[in-house]
Amino acid sequence: MPELRLPDPPLSDGVVRLREFAPDDVGWVTEGCQDSGVARFTSVPYPYTREHAREWIAGQPDRRARGEGLHLAVTAAHDCVPLGAVGMGRIDWDHLRAEMGYWILPAERGRGAAPRALRLLAAHGFDAVGLQRAEVIPFVANPSSQRVAEKAGCRREGVLRSYFLRGGERHDCVMYSLLPGDL
Repeated sequence: MPELRLPDPPLSDGVVRLREFAPDDVGWVTEGCQDSGVARFTSVPYPYTREHAREWIAGQPDRRARGEGLHLAVTAAHDCVPLGAVGMGRIDWDHLRAEMGYWILPAERGRGAAPRALRLLAAHGFDAVGLQRAEVIPFVANPSSQRVAEKAGCRREGVLRSYFLRGGERHDCVMYSLLPGDL
C-alpha cells in the first residue's frame, strides 16, 4: 500500500483549511466526539474520552504510513478556529477508492464547512493520491449527513440494506459517490 502524505501546503479554499491533527487538538476532538450525532452515526467509541482522542491523534502518522487513511482537522481558513474533522479511510488500493467521512462541532454546523472539507479532501484524493472514486455512506436515519454529501456534489446511488453494525444493531446506509469529473 502506498504511503499517504500530508498535503503540503495544507488544503484550503479560502473558507476552510484542512491540516494535520496536533496534540493540542485533544480537547475539541473529545468534545466533538461526545456529540450524540457523532456517537450515533459513526464508529467512534462512546463515551469518547480524552485518552481516545490522544491515541487516535497519535496514531495518524502510522495510519498514513501504512496507506490506511488520511484524517485532517477542519479549521476556519482566516483564524484557524477548529470546526471538525474530515478523513478518507477504508481505502481499497486495488480499486482506487476510499470512504470519506466527516463531523463538525455542533456550534459550527450549518455554515457549509463539511461539504467544503469533503470536496477539498476528495480533490486531493483524486489528484495527489490517485483515487478514482470517493464514497460517502451515511445512515439512512442521518439526513443531515446526506445533505452534506449532496451539497459536496456527490451522487446518490442507492440504499445499502443492513450495511453498518453499530451498537449491536444493523443499519441501512445510503451510498453516495464522487468521481474526479464531478468536482
